[in-house]
Amino acid sequence: MKIIVDRGRCTGIGICESVAEDYFEVADDGSLILHKELVDVRACPAKALTLDET
Repeated sequence: MKIIVDRGRCTGIGICESVAEDYFEVADDGSLILHKELVDVRACPAKALTLDET
């Protein structure tokens, strides 16, 4: 599965980074950096992450 980030919804607070730091990093400017696009992610508090199963 591939992660799709809705950058307009991402709040940059870093919950995803704290849970899966191998996959996510929040930059100093609050933008989300994906280290790996293929991952099994179920939820995001801001609903900024979705999965593309194709």
